[in-house]
This record gives sequence, C-alpha cells and structure tokens, in this order.
Amino acid sequence: MHSLELKVPPPFVALLFGLLMWLVSSLGEGADVSFDNHIGVAIVVASIGVVVGFAAMGSFLRAKTTMNPTKPSATASLVTHGVFRLTRNPMYLSLVLYLVAWTVYLSNWLALLLVPVFMLYIYQFQIKPEERALSALFGPEYALYQARVRRWL
Repeated sequence: MHSLELKVPPPFVALLFGLLMWLVSSLGEGADVSFDNHIGVAIVVASIGVVVGFAAMGSFLRAKTTMNPTKPSATASLVTHGVFRLTRNPMYLSLVLYLVAWTVYLSNWLALLLVPVFMLYIYQFQIKPEERALSALFGPEYALYQARVRRWL
C-alpha cells in the first residue's frame, strides 16, 4: 500500500473522484435528491473551496516553500499563519469542498458516498506521509502545531 504514498497529485485524485461521482450519479437515477437552487448552493460551496485553496497557496508563496504535494521533504518552512491557523490541510479541504459542491450539483446521494472515500484516500496516501515528513523536518514545532490545529477543521 505504501507504493501509492505521495505518488498521485491530489488534484488529479479529486478529478478522478469527480468522474466516478458523475458515473455513479448517471447510473443511480433512483438516488436523485434534486432541490430548489441546488446550482446556487453548489456555486457557494465551490467558491468557499476556491477561497480556502487560494488562501493556502498565497501563504505558501509568502513563506517561499514548496506546494508540490509529492515532495513534502522539500518543505522550507512550516506554514502556520493565515488559513493554516484553522486547518492543517486547507488545500485538501478545498478539494473536499469542490467534491461536495459537485455532489450538490449532481443532486445524487450516491455521489456523496464517494466524498468520505476521497478523504480516506487523501489521509492514507497523502496526509500521513506528509505528517511524517514534517515531523522529521520540524520536530517539536510541528508537534505543537498538530496539537493546536485540527487536520481538517
């Protein structure tokens, strides 16, 4: 299982899950839960994802550290300011928000079942290896950050 760690960039994984969600929703018409203004709700949720994701990228750029999710050992500094005060993984949270927005747009509860599967995949193959790398790089400073800020929200 370790062979998948840090191999597939999370945005690509999110796109694959989005495709799977679309396939599931197109096959499971009996699971439709359309509601008034679902497109508006989807836009709001996706917009929150955009804000969170861009805020995280801005923090990384200001800290002059890598955003490459496949090379956490290349991290130059521990980013704990901005949106990172609220969540240790804002970029992954933004991907989750995009998938939730996509689910709302698709209006199919079967598609929603894939969101926690995506989160489990990201936790196992992306977050856990990143946490090991950051612990090795920043030691007690990272441990304090972990104790202070939640992984997701």
